Amino acid sequence: MTELITASLTVGQISLPSCLFVNESSGSNDTDLDQDRCFIPILVLNSVSLFVCLFGLAGNGVVLLLLGFWMKKNPFTIYLLNLAIADFGFLLCMVVFLVIILLNVPGDIHGGFAAREAIQWVALFIYNTGLYLLTAISVHRCLSVLFPLWYRCHRPQNLSPTVCALLWALSVLVTGLECYFCITRDNCSKMTIFSCVLSFLVFSPLMVLSSVTLFIKVRYCSQRHQPTKLYVIIMVTVLFFLVLALPLRVIVLMALLSHTAIHLLVKNLVILLPCLNSSINPFIYFLVGKHGRRQVRESLKEVFQRIFKEEADPQEKRPTKRAQEPATEKPSEHG
Repeated sequence: MTELITASLTVGQISLPSCLFVNESSGSNDTDLDQDRCFIPILVLNSVSLFVCLFGLAGNGVVLLLLGFWMKKNPFTIYLLNLAIADFGFLLCMVVFLVIILLNVPGDIHGGFAAREAIQWVALFIYNTGLYLLTAISVHRCLSVLFPLWYRCHRPQNLSPTVCALLWALSVLVTGLECYFCITRDNCSKMTIFSCVLSFLVFSPLMVLSSVTLFIKVRYCSQRHQPTKLYVIIMVTVLFFLVLALPLRVIVLMALLSHTAIHLLVKNLVILLPCLNSSINPFIYFLVGKHGRRQVRESLKEVFQRIFKEEADPQEKRPTKRAQEPATEKPSEHG
């Protein structure tokens, strides 16, 4: 991701990540001509990306307030809270990055800044975290459907916060190694390929497999029961991630393996897509929650409470049900 963003907004081999996207066979004159031709479209794309990021910051900010302070936490909301933190952080990084770029218009919009490099590494770290968290959400919900007895009786009580903490730590490790090798070593491309492989061969397949399993299960159960909105939220969120966010890593991997330059418009478009992905999640929650209740006026808090109430821990409900049974049987004994 860092290599893609940097290369799309720099000329020549200004920094090490930029080198990965410079076609050695093409001259600088051709690159300058290409940038002059694409100046207006790139400016429009970056402006749209900035607007999308600001819009997404507002939406994710509301989700953070609702899930972090105004609602009772359960295993699923803990995952979504961490995902909202990741989305908010990614969008914040992109806002700062795009402002730095746009402030250089109409002069040298491709000037290099050390701050921009740091922002991109932080954005990559948060991007990786979002991928890991979304995979964990899909797998967690899939396990709860396939093994309901284990989920109710044997699931560790602090599983969700523990998994989230481990995934944040894993993202720090992976991104830190990639940053270290790209700054201090010559094998930056190898480490970036390893990071892409980790995304494509480990986390993405797990996410897709668990989501497909969940879809089949929901499809089967929907013949008798209405599928819960929670399942719909997970599947729609995963679908948008695969369409909008994953192409970023695909472009990076293709550029590294082919050693060819990618058109500036394509690069800037791929910057816009993950911004859309991080911005759209709050609206997915709201629209799915409001579906089927068009004539009922509800606040955003009420919509969220109704959706995430479905994830209430069955272990908390089960004892209360058992406790009520003896009370109903006692009158018959005395009678």
